[in-house]
Amino acid sequence: MATPLQFAFRTQKAIGITDAAPVYETLSGFVKPEGNLRCCEYSPCGRYFAYATGEGVSIVDASTGNVLTSLPITTVYELGFSPRGSFLGTWERPAKDENGDATKNLKVWRTIEELPEGAVQAPLGQFVQKAQSGWNLQYTADERFCARMVTNEVQFYDSNDLKTVWNKLRVEGVANFAIAPGQNQNVAVFVPERKGQPAAVKVFNVPQFTTPISQKTFFKGDKVQLKWNELGTSLIVLAQTDVDKTNKSYYGETNMYLLSANGGFDARISLDKEGPIHDVTWSPNSKEFGVIYGYMPAKTTIFNQRAVATHSFPLGPRNTIIFSPTGRFVLVAGFGNLAGQIDVYDLEKDYAKICTIESGNPSVCAWSPDSRYIMTATTSPRLRVDNGVKLWHVSGSIMYNEDMVELYNVAWRPALLGTAPSGDPLHPVPAPHSSAVTYLGTVKTPSKPAGAYRPPGARGSSTPLHFKREDEGGAAHVVSNGTALVGANGFGRPRRQIPGAELAGAPGVPGAAPANANGDENLSKTALKNKKKRNNKKPKDGEGREGGGDGGLAPPARELGAGSGNEGRSPERRGYHQHSRSQSRNNFQARSRSNTHRARSQSRPGQRQHHQHQHDASQPLPGGGVPVVPSGDGGSQAQAANAKKARSLQKKLRAIEDLEMRLATGEKLEDTQMKKIATKSTVQKELDTLERE
Repeated sequence: MATPLQFAFRTQKAIGITDAAPVYETLSGFVKPEGNLRCCEYSPCGRYFAYATGEGVSIVDASTGNVLTSLPITTVYELGFSPRGSFLGTWERPAKDENGDATKNLKVWRTIEELPEGAVQAPLGQFVQKAQSGWNLQYTADERFCARMVTNEVQFYDSNDLKTVWNKLRVEGVANFAIAPGQNQNVAVFVPERKGQPAAVKVFNVPQFTTPISQKTFFKGDKVQLKWNELGTSLIVLAQTDVDKTNKSYYGETNMYLLSANGGFDARISLDKEGPIHDVTWSPNSKEFGVIYGYMPAKTTIFNQRAVATHSFPLGPRNTIIFSPTGRFVLVAGFGNLAGQIDVYDLEKDYAKICTIESGNPSVCAWSPDSRYIMTATTSPRLRVDNGVKLWHVSGSIMYNEDMVELYNVAWRPALLGTAPSGDPLHPVPAPHSSAVTYLGTVKTPSKPAGAYRPPGARGSSTPLHFKREDEGGAAHVVSNGTALVGANGFGRPRRQIPGAELAGAPGVPGAAPANANGDENLSKTALKNKKKRNNKKPKDGEGREGGGDGGLAPPARELGAGSGNEGRSPERRGYHQHSRSQSRNNFQARSRSNTHRARSQSRPGQRQHHQHQHDASQPLPGGGVPVVPSGDGGSQAQAANAKKARSLQKKLRAIEDLEMRLATGEKLEDTQMKKIATKSTVQKELDTLERE
């Protein structure tokens, strides 16, 4: 029988090792430690498993569970193996000795060391390491050399002699470094921006440190992630700034670059969707990599080793991409504040989608070494409820479920490449464990989603494109840099000003009574009663309603004609001057009118002004001036006709823009709709001509 898969976990009270498919039982030879459990770790080769407690560090055989050796160190918080498992690093919290000097809290040990009976194992080397991130030494693939970063240099050691520095790579301002895996003994270093100089990533060959074999300089790089492929021949640089100066993101700006280790190729990777880069990872074949980028819904694209896009997956709320160890499958998932859906694709069958797994809210997701299973786990302290481990088959079926209390860590036991069993991972689908059957019995069948609330007036109609997500056919997300994207009409473009029309205010509430343009809504009951009495007295005062008597509230009519100071004004300014004053006085109330009410209120003052001019024209003006009479309603009618035509053209233009948006999303349009799109330039030109008039 083939060696079963295995995973280890650490909870609040215990550390355990479980043999997974096909047996699904705990490792019989392993005794679960209890007490103050701080960390646990598999070696990359899969031979060893180490854990730290308050009593010391224990190293066990991962196959049998027997303890191989114990280290006399009781305050360890981090463990890390070398690539082949020959060396183990331990990290303790920084402290000071009696003299006030920092203690050497980073120690390196041989994993297995032959000692005389009664002797205590001593570390190979000790260093002061204050930062917990990136605390461990980095080794070459053959474990011949190891390195650590100090101020302005990277120090290299012989792995068997950590007391003497073997060589130094001097780089002023170095902030990060990464040793390449594979047989190429290369090292990449990163220098951030400094005093106006661009940031730089340089690749050196160990131990020729005089000149770099490849380098790339760029701006907008406060910190980077250096990602080598498995062969160590290409390097992805994911650069990020602490602050986005364009104010498009709270989390800075991200850019991505690709360098070859031999210096033959370097380029910035251009992405066709605006937004941050969520995740990037290499395929195990070292010939392609996947990137998830853009504002949600994000885009997922596979690139080859020359940064040329070869395939794009459908848009969706995703932020994680992981290739299977064999390189045949890839999972694209949305974790964190997303729904936890996992899409699995078969890269060897033309990127065909295999399944979608509803994983809930996991914080851990990992492929099994044989690429047949996917592990998801919800861990503390991110979530302290629903902690546990689930194993899913690559076809989408759940195989195993185990609930735990405060699960802190879980990981597959690594296996060397080439040891995976042969055969098709998809067929046959194995029988699930009884725990999976029990879990499926407790899962409620999801009911039909009720969907978003729709007001009664919008029910039964299709959702406008402005409210749809991009992967549902809506418009693409656009960042406005502080500029409002929503116009006065509530959609993505502001309403145009109609020539000759009053500025449009906020639309009224459908079904509600129109707001009073005279400000009556702000008056008390007594004030309204007194105002009504004054209005009733006006017809009895002997003066015409339109006259300028002394008893009226309105000021006397202005004199028009020669000598009145209005000779240079146009007839429109002379005729409607009083109306514009009353409009500005009640500007706030005028904004709340509905469109119909506003149109009526615009026509009535014009009629009153027309009667006023006829009344004034029958009487001679003081000073012998001749009264100027407006030319009637001909100009107003022409202006109204132009406004109506402009509204019609704007409506056509909006319809054409909606058709263009539907066409951009891939929807097939009819011939008549395509012809309508072709008339856009004509409609726009006609509208511009009308606005100039």
